[in-house]
Amino acid sequence: MQKIQLKNLQLTKGASFQEQEDGSGIFRLSKEGAGFLLPQLLTCEERYLTFRIEVLEEHSLAMNLLAYVHGEMEAEHNPAFTVRFGLLPKVETTVCIDLNWMDAKELFPEALPGNLKIVCHGRRVDREEISEVVLSSMAAFHDVTCRISDMVLTDTYPEQILPDRKTVDRFGQSKEKEWTGKVNNDADLKNRLEGQLAESHGGYPFGDWSAYGGWKGKKLQEGTGYFSRCKEDGRWWLVDPEGYAFFSMGPDCVGLGGDCRIDGVEKWLDWLPERDDPGYGEMLVEAGPRGNRRRSMRQFSFFRANLRRAFGEDWYEKWERMMCGQLKKYGMNTLGNWSDREILGKMDIPYVTSLPEFPATKQTIFRDFPDVFSQEYTEEAARCAQALTGRREDPLMIGYFLRNEPMWAFVDNLVLADEVLYNPADTVCKERLIEFLQERYGEIGKLNSAWGCALESFESLREPKRDVSKWGEAARDDMREFSRQMLRAYVEIPVRACRQADPNHMILGMRWAWISDPDLVTGWENFDVFSINCYAVDSTDKIQHVADLGVDLPVMIGEFHFGALDAGLPATGLEAVKSQHDRGAAYRYYCESVAAHPYGVGCHYFQCYDQFVLGRFDGENYNIGLFDICSCAYPEMLEQIRTCSSRIYEIAAGRAQRGEKEAESIPMIAY
Repeated sequence: MQKIQLKNLQLTKGASFQEQEDGSGIFRLSKEGAGFLLPQLLTCEERYLTFRIEVLEEHSLAMNLLAYVHGEMEAEHNPAFTVRFGLLPKVETTVCIDLNWMDAKELFPEALPGNLKIVCHGRRVDREEISEVVLSSMAAFHDVTCRISDMVLTDTYPEQILPDRKTVDRFGQSKEKEWTGKVNNDADLKNRLEGQLAESHGGYPFGDWSAYGGWKGKKLQEGTGYFSRCKEDGRWWLVDPEGYAFFSMGPDCVGLGGDCRIDGVEKWLDWLPERDDPGYGEMLVEAGPRGNRRRSMRQFSFFRANLRRAFGEDWYEKWERMMCGQLKKYGMNTLGNWSDREILGKMDIPYVTSLPEFPATKQTIFRDFPDVFSQEYTEEAARCAQALTGRREDPLMIGYFLRNEPMWAFVDNLVLADEVLYNPADTVCKERLIEFLQERYGEIGKLNSAWGCALESFESLREPKRDVSKWGEAARDDMREFSRQMLRAYVEIPVRACRQADPNHMILGMRWAWISDPDLVTGWENFDVFSINCYAVDSTDKIQHVADLGVDLPVMIGEFHFGALDAGLPATGLEAVKSQHDRGAAYRYYCESVAAHPYGVGCHYFQCYDQFVLGRFDGENYNIGLFDICSCAYPEMLEQIRTCSSRIYEIAAGRAQRGEKEAESIPMIAY
């Protein structure tokens, strides 16, 4: 074990340090983001960096461990690898960073109890190529302060020691904060939800909307009984089952899962039922460790518990009526991805969904990219597609995504063929790649001449080779060409199986987190709609980028959101504004921008409900809901959503201009 002396650390610009009597240090970090260097990580052999930390602010804090490599740092000053992690405010916890994460195999590693989400960005790096490591805060809207102690490099995985305190009330709300709209007691909760239920009746508030939420002002074709698409005068539209133009808007995650993670932090809760509690015990969900995870997961649905308090035993039926009425009242015509499957087709609102399971293979190439040329992948595609047959005749189903945000694609400019040759496994993809090179070059001498290498034979490619695409221009071109072949198989094989299982509904694409490489659009011709998730103030340039890559399809945004700190949560999410009013204004500007683009056909807000103050399953705790954990609406936001919906079709048709940007952005608090 190697102890790191905080007083000897080299601070970055904007950081200051004050040593405390107990050996800890107070770090004041500028709002631009600041921290200190950790040269010890360049030469250490230990596996873990651990330290105690307390955020001395009223909100959460996001921090980064940044690894720079020789050559790249001087050229661009961008880190090759980043570990981002979130911290709760006003509570001291232990943070553990596994230096083995730098092999880039994990995107979302496990955090210790009491900490928030961890995410790893960037390419694989070896310790010997690292030139500098920095621990730094992310940019914030003001300078931030934290206390750090007991920083060590060790091979021992730490135990988490948490303070004894109560931070969460019986409703799942923060006890350490007050805000407008906070539920104070059972009677308050009951009155507010019964009021929302009473006003939740009738259809859409606009006389020119069809029963599906389409626009009677524009009939595009005769109705087919299912949703479809249409391109008219260079403009893409979705078409509802009656043949009317349709722009898809609504929240993701309309449902009441047990998404409040409580294992390890039970002592922070004012109330938790026993497992055998007849009213609330079933709302506890437990699962053991999976894969390389150390922790068992325990969750409790405060969302469900609050509804039962307000509505009694028939709480779920009343919630369905309330939610359907609330969404329609404010002009939302789509249940977004990850909504409860039991309400899809039952709640009288069109919906999108996902293939419940994307085909996988036991041996992967990199992260979750399967061995796509194997017979196993084809057979799994056929098996997974059968899940579509139960909804193949549902007119409320707009279409389905094949999957969401493939983890392998989070590495920018990843060359999949490089990973085939780096992976020691004897995969079918490796067999096909060797055959591809044999057909192209005929003999190994010609390949060596083209690549500038000295391989003994094609068979020597079976042994792990790193970054082959960087060996030379010809190697790069070959590796990228074969990567495109892999991508095409990745798309086409499941699409064929899905078309056979359900010929009636549209395939909505992959919901890419972002287009990290132009080759990611390979196979777009197989989709009916191209989908991306886009967290931004305005998605116009991202939609245009898809079109510029040659994709001639309608584009749907699967996720976007805005959060603020004036409600009950200590983090904003991936786009931040100052207030609940600003959240609504930002929503309106975003949706109108999508509608104004000739390829934009819809955008789904992530998500219906706020996240839990201590973190959902992976540690996100963002103020991003249309409703809070008590199912109480954010009225300032919803009123602006209705205003947006009232004019969205006029904007899409070019008869009205999108509004001006009104909300002021601030740096996000997100992980």
